[in-house]
Amino acid sequence: MSFFQNTCKPEGFGGKIMVTTMNIGGHAALAKWGLSHLSLKSNLDILDIGCGGGANVATFLKRCPNGRVTGVDYSEISVEKSKKVNREAIRSGRCEILHEDVRKLSLPDGKFDLATAFETIYFWGDLTPAFSEVRRVLKPNGKFFICNESDGDNPADVKWEQMIQGMKIFKEDEIVASLKQAGFRSVTVNRSQKKHWICFVAEK
Repeated sequence: MSFFQNTCKPEGFGGKIMVTTMNIGGHAALAKWGLSHLSLKSNLDILDIGCGGGANVATFLKRCPNGRVTGVDYSEISVEKSKKVNREAIRSGRCEILHEDVRKLSLPDGKFDLATAFETIYFWGDLTPAFSEVRRVLKPNGKFFICNESDGDNPADVKWEQMIQGMKIFKEDEIVASLKQAGFRSVTVNRSQKKHWICFVAEK
């Protein structure tokens, strides 16, 4: 397996390096940009899907001091790393990290105010069923935030689809259509044209 395949599902020693790199590398800049388009209250109950190395979970815990954050990932390596990064919040009961697949979450209906997905929907396959499952666990009027480094309009990104098995870079209209098919009633889109970054806020 190539090192970059670990962006899909981190495994083994290479996976451990990858999740550490995610926490301190370019993903941090993307997350900061994306979150500038999202309003956060102090008491939100948040689900971070594909939580990777746990950096965004830590950010949400800091920015929502009266809230609670659940991180889920289908990579055991990511779950292990995220638990280490957020161990104090886990001990205090404000955080939980679970080994889960977005397509069949074990979480209850209507639990979360906000669900987030940073740099992860590339690996979700058919988006509509996955988005429907996210919608299920959101409270009424809950929001689903998606943040991607690749907007599908940069020809240079094709190499990543060729290099990483199971990866698909979706275009804006594909993501919006799947969100609406899944039952989300409104979708707001923000772009960084220069960097080809894109984020979505969908409301249940």
